[in-house]
Amino acid sequence: MSTIRGARERARIEVTAAIKDEARKQLAEEGAPKLSLRSVARELGMVSSALYRYFPSRDDLLTALIVDAFDAIGAAAERAAAEPAAGERAGALPPAERWVAVSCAVREWALAHPHEYALVYGSPVPGYIAPMDTVGPAARVGLVLIDIVRGAYRAGELTLPPLADELRADAERMAAEFAEGVPPEAVAALVAAWAQLFGLVSFELFGQFNRVVEEREALFRQSAGELARSVGLCDAGTD
Repeated sequence: MSTIRGARERARIEVTAAIKDEARKQLAEEGAPKLSLRSVARELGMVSSALYRYFPSRDDLLTALIVDAFDAIGAAAERAAAEPAAGERAGALPPAERWVAVSCAVREWALAHPHEYALVYGSPVPGYIAPMDTVGPAARVGLVLIDIVRGAYRAGELTLPPLADELRADAERMAAEFAEGVPPEAVAALVAAWAQLFGLVSFELFGQFNRVVEEREALFRQSAGELARSVGLCDAGTD
């Protein structure tokens, strides 16, 4: 019985992967608002009722694709944060350089997966409300950046940025909720830098830099270094 159960589970994993692959193809061709379970089933040679056993609704399929995308970009950020320095500087990268490396990994993933990036950071899909299942995966990049700043603070390598008096209560709340061990001044700057990081990526990916910026990678690396300095990380490398 265990052999049969294992075979069924493997088959389910394979079919689920095929469904999501076809759905991603349709995202690229038609966009998320036009994603249809019937269309996915037709392209895979399945009857709709069979596909519903895997994803009961279009929103369930969208959620699976969104979670996959957030997990993938989060994993790219985590790998970049863990990448050691090479050559004579073998060992952990300094915090500012880790920040830039993570930022560049986010950009590289987005450029390699533009339609999946658009699904999670582009226009909302009409009628779709993201469930709580997406919150954890969506937080992965932010948590990597928070961890870099937290480590710098503990090592005495963080210069606290200024904080407006009217923002202090909000910054203290955010620090308590999702950035324990990070000073409120840095948390407020982190939230702003996080938004600007994805704003830079989105501007490039969605064409706002067309006929404006030619050296986009150089602009991004310089901007990532400036964002690192804005949260109090010093000596952010840009080369």
